[in-house]
Amino acid sequence: MKLLFDFLPIVLFFATFKYAERHAEWASQFASDRFGFLVSGGVVGVVEGPVLLATLVVIVATLAQVSVMMVRRQKIDMMLWISLVLVVVMGGATVWFHNETFIKWKPSVLYWAMGLAFVLGQAVFRTNLLQKLLGHQLTLPAPVWLRLNVAWVVFFAVMGVLNLYVAYNFSTDAWVNFKLFGGVGLMLVFTLGQGLYLSRHIEPPEGAADTSPKLP
Repeated sequence: MKLLFDFLPIVLFFATFKYAERHAEWASQFASDRFGFLVSGGVVGVVEGPVLLATLVVIVATLAQVSVMMVRRQKIDMMLWISLVLVVVMGGATVWFHNETFIKWKPSVLYWAMGLAFVLGQAVFRTNLLQKLLGHQLTLPAPVWLRLNVAWVVFFAVMGVLNLYVAYNFSTDAWVNFKLFGGVGLMLVFTLGQGLYLSRHIEPPEGAADTSPKLP
């Protein structure tokens, strides 16, 4: 359930874009009539209508996501705050300027911000953010935590570049597909790969009884 809640804005962005793309004339008219005051010139064209509507939906969905967590007094991670700021600022620029480039850059900026946070945490503050997040669940040797931190930094850097490659070399429709299936899929594959790696290094909790058979 939590995983669905976390990815809900992306799913709604995808669903809205696909529906609006199949009904481009309606999307253009609907966006112009309902949200023309948010758009420079007040008129949304047929071409940009789908991505503008999807962008508005993802802005509202992310704001709602954070609001629900605040009402429930749940902890909101720093990355979610950063994502909220980016989606409002860059999504707002996409809507106002009729330019999908801004929203296409948002995932890359978020990936790089997360990677930079991991780098600064380790290099400047001598804190492994990954260990800080997961240390209460996993007991690992210090070198393994460091390798995991580096792996995530590299992953975020590559994902940021890959997102821009798709954005600039393929259609908006292909980029939207990549945003949901490619981005999320690669994240899951990378996480599973790390899980297999961790299974070889997880240390038993301190004080745990050694139940392995003893040789006579």
